[in-house]
Amino acid sequence: MACEQISYRKSTGVGIIGAGISGIAAAKQLSHHNPIVFEATDSIGGVWKHCSFASTKLQTPPCDFEFSDYPWPQRNNSTFPSYLDILHYLHAYATHFDVLKFVRFNSRVVEIRYIGGGDGRETTNLDVAAGPGEFGPLLSGHPVWEVAVETHPPKTIERYGFELLVVCIGKYGDIPKMPVFPPNKGQEVYGGKVMHTLDYSKLDKEAARELLKGKKVAVVGYKKSAIDLATECAQANQGADGQPCTMVIRTLHWTVPAYWIWGLPFFLFYSTRSSQFLHQRPNQGLLRNLLFPLLSPVRKAVSKFIESYLVWKLPLVKYGLKPDHPFEEDYASCQMAILPENFFSEADNGKIMFKKTPRWWFWNGGLEFEDNTKLEADVVLLATGFEGKKKIQDLLPQPLSSLIVDLSGIMPLYRGTIHPLIPNMAFVGYIESVSNLQTAELRCNWLSRLADGLFKLPSIKKMLDQTSEEIEIMKKTTRFYKRHCISTFSINHSDEICEEMGWKCWRKNNWVLEAFAPYSSQDYGEED
Repeated sequence: MACEQISYRKSTGVGIIGAGISGIAAAKQLSHHNPIVFEATDSIGGVWKHCSFASTKLQTPPCDFEFSDYPWPQRNNSTFPSYLDILHYLHAYATHFDVLKFVRFNSRVVEIRYIGGGDGRETTNLDVAAGPGEFGPLLSGHPVWEVAVETHPPKTIERYGFELLVVCIGKYGDIPKMPVFPPNKGQEVYGGKVMHTLDYSKLDKEAARELLKGKKVAVVGYKKSAIDLATECAQANQGADGQPCTMVIRTLHWTVPAYWIWGLPFFLFYSTRSSQFLHQRPNQGLLRNLLFPLLSPVRKAVSKFIESYLVWKLPLVKYGLKPDHPFEEDYASCQMAILPENFFSEADNGKIMFKKTPRWWFWNGGLEFEDNTKLEADVVLLATGFEGKKKIQDLLPQPLSSLIVDLSGIMPLYRGTIHPLIPNMAFVGYIESVSNLQTAELRCNWLSRLADGLFKLPSIKKMLDQTSEEIEIMKKTTRFYKRHCISTFSINHSDEICEEMGWKCWRKNNWVLEAFAPYSSQDYGEED
């Protein structure tokens, strides 16, 4: 660990790693503990700042992506905000609640060590629980975690001790997920330009356009980033000298042009209490267990109803883009993508083309596919995702790095926030739903009240059982379960969190949880 100076600063409060959406939400809810927020870059915003490009937009209307106590200054629910709109909103939120004073920019956490179980003495042995027991108080007056932070400038290493450490570095960004190739078929044999979306997002608008204009471009992937990239490529190649962009697709996913299905608002199908009643959820009781198999035809009918609209509305069959799996599986794994308005019109004009293949590799002029066909390409853009779990595993010490991801590839977090076997550490931003912002905010409220000792957790065994049950439900619902998405039972998940805190939840609209308040004599009521 190269450095010019090493110093130690002792603290016994709350430390937060990351100043994206989750980190800022955590800092606001834990502000009465004067937390220290370490941000590796020079700005807040996380992936919205560092992994976005010109066409990046929110996937939900603004009403489903706002903090409960800070509405959008100008909300237009018929449009999707750009990444710049989101950054402005987040900065306004952080300024309004005076959160920026807690953030230390250009401060990268490079090491985390467990230093004690409450007596403040350093130890290298992390004693994890193995059975029933109690999850102790988060703020006991003694540091539990030591965090080494590299600051720029000057290049120094400073060490801090914290009673509670909140990890908000997210699953996306920092470490790109790169394809693996057979010998002599990798990037080294290719003569063109290869770039992951992480690097592409660092280009300004003009540099990005210059990279794509007049070039034969291959975009690998078919999720939101890949779709946006292909659209940008098509727009950069207008005119007679423009070249087509080819999307190389391994796995198809359902795409949606807007949040309306056959004239009905989308939330009616999955985001009301009545619609989520059709889906399996944790702790659902004997009656619901008996009803669940009987409701299977209704669930399938809802999915088919949506699929019929998408096949009618979009040229999925024409371009061979109709997925083989039900729509519900993409929704249940938070992989439903909103299409740019001109995506298929660019395909109709020949500016976007498609190649579906299970495997591909490089040759010196472009890409080669399993069916022995070849694609000439000047530029290959990899929209292949990120190694988010590896990012967090590299940061945490053993045995934490092996505990934090189970054998199925999921982070087994109770309430999507704490690992029952890891003391005094929380994770925010690692569970997905229809609105990740509101999901993070509610869990930050839960964490704050837990830190203040306002409620007690169940036994370790009960927390492990609850987490295991959620994971099993996700596995049964979708083949893409590793994303840890709770969209089909998000309302019940929020209800249980509020009940555990001693709060009552209500819904301001039909989409997602937007507000919450403590129990009182007033009847707040509930809406679907």
